[in-house]
Amino acid sequence: MSEPRLEVDLEAFRHNVRLLSELVAPARTMLAVKANAYGHGLVPLAKAALESGADSLAVLEVPAALAVRRAGITAQVFAWLHGPETDFVSAIEFDVDLGVSALWQLELIVAAPKGKPARIHLKVDTGLHRNGASPAEWPALVSAAVAAEHEGSVVVEALWSHLADASPEDDAEALARFHEAVAVAAALGCRPPLLHLAASSAGIREPEARLGLVRFGIAAYGISPFDDQSGARLGLRPVMAMRAPVSSLLDGVATVGLGSADGIQVPAIGKAQVAIRGRRYPILALDVDTLTVDVAHSNIAVGDDVTIFGPGDAGEATAEEWAAWGETIGDEIVARASERLPRVYLG
Repeated sequence: MSEPRLEVDLEAFRHNVRLLSELVAPARTMLAVKANAYGHGLVPLAKAALESGADSLAVLEVPAALAVRRAGITAQVFAWLHGPETDFVSAIEFDVDLGVSALWQLELIVAAPKGKPARIHLKVDTGLHRNGASPAEWPALVSAAVAAEHEGSVVVEALWSHLADASPEDDAEALARFHEAVAVAAALGCRPPLLHLAASSAGIREPEARLGLVRFGIAAYGISPFDDQSGARLGLRPVMAMRAPVSSLLDGVATVGLGSADGIQVPAIGKAQVAIRGRRYPILALDVDTLTVDVAHSNIAVGDDVTIFGPGDAGEATAEEWAAWGETIGDEIVARASERLPRVYLG
């Protein structure tokens, strides 16, 4: 009997990275492997991305970037979410590019003991309000970065921002704000070689937002960033499948050793179905460690593999379907997958 597991199809992931990289060329591709590569596994997915056309990697925090470096990966790695205790010394030592959203971050980076300049990407807020310097704060941040660059403390590699991806109109307005911020920076003597703004959504649908680099995230994992179009319609292949065997069977009710602690969405119960032997069956109940399935009037047996979600080519639900059942987004379905489930890498 097999064990509960996550199957990660590296060839599907490579296909997605190749497809997306070709779509946005000549813009470069930065592949987001944040949140343990959306639950798929940081190092294996980082290596597969670079093998398949990605030029660089993006994480959130410096510790994840250092984990990439410890794995022997030498490609550009970008980390942008920092706190006052962030280890900028190690980040600079191991050639991690650093997003800088505020003057206090720049001051900590400049003050960090180092034998070489830090590579930084200055971020302006264009409307998402997640982080980044406001238009009022932007000139001071840029001026301080220019001064630090003249002193040899930093090298400004890029100007960047995030889009809210709320609508094409909102994105167009944010793009205009970004170009205004770039013009302000240029007037202050800051003209770095790279600009980046678009992630999966704008990278696919808005060529004008691609600029020099696109940061692809969830699309590379086979999940559409859009409400009105599936990943399959975009030519993407789902990368993750969650499976476990039937562990017991009694009076037409099968028990499976996966539960909410493994990342299964509680709000989806009542609508969600799993697949066994190519046929779907409704979930009856979910607890922390198990779920039960109505398999009455079937020939299901103990040990049969149960697919919670997968690529969809054998009748099973996809992560996108689970997202619809749970009234959330596909990112959450895969990123919630528990670390206690072993990852089995295929392809």
